[in-house]
Amino acid sequence: MALLEALQERSGNICELCASTENLQVYEVPPVSTGGLDGSILACKTCIDQIEKQEEMDSNHWRCLNDSMWSEHDAVKVVAWRMLNRLKSEGWPQDLLGMMYLEDEALEWAKATGEGKDESEKIIHRDVNGNILENGDNVVLIKDLKVKGSSMVAKQGTAVRRISLDHENAEYIEGKVDGQQIVIVTKYVKKT
Repeated sequence: MALLEALQERSGNICELCASTENLQVYEVPPVSTGGLDGSILACKTCIDQIEKQEEMDSNHWRCLNDSMWSEHDAVKVVAWRMLNRLKSEGWPQDLLGMMYLEDEALEWAKATGEGKDESEKIIHRDVNGNILENGDNVVLIKDLKVKGSSMVAKQGTAVRRISLDHENAEYIEGKVDGQQIVIVTKYVKKT
């Protein structure tokens, strides 16, 4: 069964965050290590856009987390925890975070992207021009890169879509090139 079909069956064909039935897509919860059914959720375009672009956040949209934070699926709970942490200055998310419980492994996964840290503690990733990179951004390689451990060469000008950040090292990002997940040094990419 395809991943999309499995997620549609698991969720009842609704967004696992806000229960919308419009524009549903597979969202792999970063950092993408396992992907698949356990590492992905079915989410609407509105939720995904706001997850990936913090400047587009509508705090009222996320009141739906009052229900979805109790999901039996860790991937859904991880995204709920991250969004509540982003919004905790609003007041009401702080109350929900106080009620929420994650197993140690799920909490570690939730914190892996740096959510929940103060701005002063966060690692900032920058491209070759000094632009700040965020999860979900698209970048272009500015030079040919030999991929360690393989004979593959990622060519200059190759677009890498929906990158994920390494939240322990500001110089590393991850993305798929020719279907293979690779680690890329930020000084060799330009944000598009």
